[in-house]
Amino acid sequence: MDHVHPRLSHHPETAVHRPRPIALAARLGQLRQGTDTSLTVAAGDIIGASPFLSGLFHDEPTVESMEKLHLDVTSVGNHEFDEGTDELLRMQHGGCHPEDGCYIKDEPYDGAEFPWLAANVIDRASGKPLLAPTWVKRVDGVKVGFIGLTLEGAPEVTGQSGITSVRFLDEVQTANASASALRRQGVEAIVVLLHEGGVQAGSYGQCDGISGPIVDIAKNLDPAIDTVVTGHTHQPYICSLPDPAGHPRLVTSASSFGRVVTETRLPVDRRTGDVVRDQVAAMNHLVTRTGAKDADQTAVIDKWKALAAPLANRVVGSVTADITRSETRDAESDLANLIADAQLAATSAPERGGARIALMNPGGVRADLVHAASTGGEAPGEITYAEAYAVQPFAGSLVSVNLTGAQIEKILEEQFNDSGTRAPTLMLGVSKGLTYSFSRGAPVGDRIDPTSITLDGEPLKPDATYRVTANTFLAAGGDGFTTFAEGTDPVGGGDDIAALTDHLTAHSPVTPPGTDRVTELP
Repeated sequence: MDHVHPRLSHHPETAVHRPRPIALAARLGQLRQGTDTSLTVAAGDIIGASPFLSGLFHDEPTVESMEKLHLDVTSVGNHEFDEGTDELLRMQHGGCHPEDGCYIKDEPYDGAEFPWLAANVIDRASGKPLLAPTWVKRVDGVKVGFIGLTLEGAPEVTGQSGITSVRFLDEVQTANASASALRRQGVEAIVVLLHEGGVQAGSYGQCDGISGPIVDIAKNLDPAIDTVVTGHTHQPYICSLPDPAGHPRLVTSASSFGRVVTETRLPVDRRTGDVVRDQVAAMNHLVTRTGAKDADQTAVIDKWKALAAPLANRVVGSVTADITRSETRDAESDLANLIADAQLAATSAPERGGARIALMNPGGVRADLVHAASTGGEAPGEITYAEAYAVQPFAGSLVSVNLTGAQIEKILEEQFNDSGTRAPTLMLGVSKGLTYSFSRGAPVGDRIDPTSITLDGEPLKPDATYRVTANTFLAAGGDGFTTFAEGTDPVGGGDDIAALTDHLTAHSPVTPPGTDRVTELP
């Protein structure tokens, strides 16, 4: 039996400002040695929620970095939609940003050399996938097909304003239909790139007690699909899960932020064109920051650093101590409260929204404000624009809406969710003046003590109307805070990053606001 052995390298979502792409490029180079049948793939979240160096330029630096990594194909993830579908199409096909224009004179952005696949993201107007659903590559004379999907629940973790033009379909049904379409094209070796995953208890090369959405998805995917590359959960694993025919099938994930690369060897029978399933093998490789720097990645980073430096190193304020987020997102945090204070300050004037309360989703807080000096050259305690941007890299906008006291109580209850579609607890940052108590042991839906909710020392009145500020993601009902979308009379309040930097400037040196606004009861 004559086989061809395509080697798949899967790298996870990463970020161009870190040393990781340099180390990742070196690791990929090592894995590619000795073969000319290597493909590098990803399972989404290549762009979006980006650090300063990429986010400032609407992720054009990341695309360039991925091209230098020789990324062949990726699925879309939820973060590909952070700036909306029109921006994602620009990232794929090219063109300068509609507001910021071209960043490099005489070098308009020319789009990504690699395809984003979006089989289950359907344009409402045309009824067709927003981007290509599949991609076929002939490897040493044999066709290998890829199907790209994001999680069906992407709207729950994505700002609604940018995705109103599309629908997100069921992952299994879409993948199975796409596999049938590929087979009609004569493709038998089929790989799914899926931005959804699971959780396991073992190390990066194990599959210890795998759980999560991927388990049900994998057991229902058409047996014609030969392997599944996953993402989203930031977990590394190498699993063998049975397909509907009872045959073992490889399901892998490569962690996040360029820390792991999955190497998969996919033997294909030249006679049938299909994968020899019992000979498939995979290994997760750690990426370490040792050895020589990759020249191409270094050049990309240096180029964009030079363009960003004047703004990046500008000091916007100072702090007296570290102001930190809750990395587990299930507890009140100084930083989420500080951001809520900043957003309230930015929208309290009548012409800016007239807000009395501001709430901040913990998933929107992506880095800490640290007292120590950074590479920007500022003094200890000083905060640069780049450091502030890293805290809120979503380029979000603020909006103030009318909500009743009863609706606000319901939003606070929505911090706790047992549906399985998101983290069970997401504690909101709350602005100064709003206090309440809750019991973690009470039933979901009845954890807030309604009599404990006060605003500026006065009990919140269920029938009274209050102006409440949030970023547009939260205000549209993101992360399961669906009651927020019932708000009325919206008034825009500017950019979230501007609110934070203005607050830091106005109140420096800023002290941690404390975590005494929320009281946990037995």
